[in-house]
Amino acid sequence: MPIEIHVSPAGPYDPPSMAVIHRACFVNAWNEATMAQFLSSPDVLCLIGSVADDSGGVVGGLLIARKAADEAELLTLGVAPACRNAGLGRALLETAIAALRESGAKCLFLEVEEGNAAALALYRSLGAKAVGHRPGYYDSGADAAIFSLALSSPAADDGASQREA
Repeated sequence: MPIEIHVSPAGPYDPPSMAVIHRACFVNAWNEATMAQFLSSPDVLCLIGSVADDSGGVVGGLLIARKAADEAELLTLGVAPACRNAGLGRALLETAIAALRESGAKCLFLEVEEGNAAALALYRSLGAKAVGHRPGYYDSGADAAIFSLALSSPAADDGASQREA
């Protein structure tokens, strides 16, 4: 049975769902009020994603990123356990990359617990490069790996600068 993935900007009625997803993914989850604050900020991108099959669909993923000047930072990316391994995390991140690129961001910073193999594999598969390490960053004592992902469009770099040099 085919699986359909849908990603869209979060709207004013989504903070409760966003908080539920975040709680399913993280021990120190953000609440509805925090989600509403992110949604109200003009420099924050909030996406929600759903997975559907023949038996129905469920909102099961979210992504929040903040943009400042020409840089962006992934604040959170979570996919509820029931929706994992369907490509929803990738779809959320690819949608965010396109939106951030369109808004003028040239680089996206991503931070992840070093033991999160799925996130590490996803980031690397999209071209993110490890740029830093934060020992004991998480409440659990786990270390954080910091990645940078260039957002400049390959089409924008036509090699003209190299030809002129």
